[in-house]
Amino acid sequence: MIEILEGLYSSDYWFSKFLLQRGLALIYLIAFINALNQFIPLMGANGLLPVPQFLNRMSFKKKPSLFHWHYSDTFFKAVTGFGLFLSILALSGISDRGPFWISMLIWFLLWAIYLSIVNVGVIFYGFGWESMLLEAGFYAIFLGPLYWAAPVLVIWIIRWMLFRVEFGAGLIKMRGDQCWRDLTCLNYHHETQPLPNPLSWYFHQLPESLHKVETFFNHLVQLVAVWGLFFPQPVASISAGLIILSQGYLIISGNYSWLNWLTIVLAFSGFSDGVIQSIFGLTAPSIASVPFYYGIIVAILAIVVIYLSIGPVKNMLSSSQKMNFSFNPIHLVNTYGAFGSVTKKRYEIIVEGTMDNILEEETEWKEYEFKGKPGNPGRRPSLVSPYHLRLDWQMWFAAMSTTPHRHPWFQSLVAKLLQNDEQTLGLIKKNPFPNEPPKYIRARLFRYEYTAFKESRETGNWWKREYVRDYITPQSLQINK
Repeated sequence: MIEILEGLYSSDYWFSKFLLQRGLALIYLIAFINALNQFIPLMGANGLLPVPQFLNRMSFKKKPSLFHWHYSDTFFKAVTGFGLFLSILALSGISDRGPFWISMLIWFLLWAIYLSIVNVGVIFYGFGWESMLLEAGFYAIFLGPLYWAAPVLVIWIIRWMLFRVEFGAGLIKMRGDQCWRDLTCLNYHHETQPLPNPLSWYFHQLPESLHKVETFFNHLVQLVAVWGLFFPQPVASISAGLIILSQGYLIISGNYSWLNWLTIVLAFSGFSDGVIQSIFGLTAPSIASVPFYYGIIVAILAIVVIYLSIGPVKNMLSSSQKMNFSFNPIHLVNTYGAFGSVTKKRYEIIVEGTMDNILEEETEWKEYEFKGKPGNPGRRPSLVSPYHLRLDWQMWFAAMSTTPHRHPWFQSLVAKLLQNDEQTLGLIKKNPFPNEPPKYIRARLFRYEYTAFKESRETGNWWKREYVRDYITPQSLQINK
């Protein structure tokens, strides 16, 4: 029995363990900075979707969170600031310099704090990469300090998670939009993705033949190469390398928060020290032996993961596959996938205000500019990833709806802008009314398309847009009352 448990550890995955821990700590750091900057104006006590209202109708059992016991904006800042501090300890390696339980405690607290945020974050935290970070962060608890040998079972559990991320995404595409099957989705996706980056415009201009190559390579990695993670070395490393290559391509062609960055971190689990040493000439340091009882803990974790994997496996085999779904309230062993369908046309909501008391045909309307989403056609798309602009993403979703009533936060946004609410304006890049709030706000829907090379040279514009319809009629505080 002792020999079996000792075999669960290996000195051949020190670099994988190091990269996994440091990479996850960095993403936690970004996530907590993101929460400190955006959570309160979005979901604070006076936010667009106030957390206290959500907590009043949601039980701890369904959405476990520290904030069920107490919520205030000050308390949120304190808890999130503590999470930020812990992520710095993990990133710097200070967490590895004490007893093993210090390392486990730090990683556990990182997970528990971020779980508390995600579970009360409603739609603003309803993204697949939130569950990805929580699941990977939970496994990091059991990696142990760097001076211990790497627990092979945890390395394999992380590979299993990476497989679900990639293979689930591949399946949802093949089962979804026809354009994935005929290799034409990227004729549109670089233009219609939620937040294009500066290079997205150039990728869109590629000929259709290269778009098909892009799509085929994506399918090759997500549906075929990903199986190599379960093969011996060097096949597992080759598979991980192809995943990193494909994720790097996605990073330079769009803004997807930390989705691609986290997937790259997970892919580090595929590399052995032997492969890294042969490529880079690096040598892993000597490591200490691992206590017997820790092997038992890791074995129990593996059994739990196997049991919880039943639902995700059934989901992947189902013709009605769910995308980015958590089977339990702690976001452990989830199912993943993205862009099962691709929008073929891009629509944007343009929010405008005026100081006129009486609305006439000659009324001057001034446009609000958001931090990431397209607005001014002459403005270059923003480079945001791995940061996440949560309001801008929701604006992308809202633009695909026929009515704002499906997005209750939007009416709250309008009301806040009519008051020049300082917290809300922190989510906006440009407020055209810095001195006093506007008398009216309206929102209009536009069709956006990239300019072609010639038009871009002549006008300096990245986009061209065409008015479609009013999204909301002019609103004022008097009307809202």
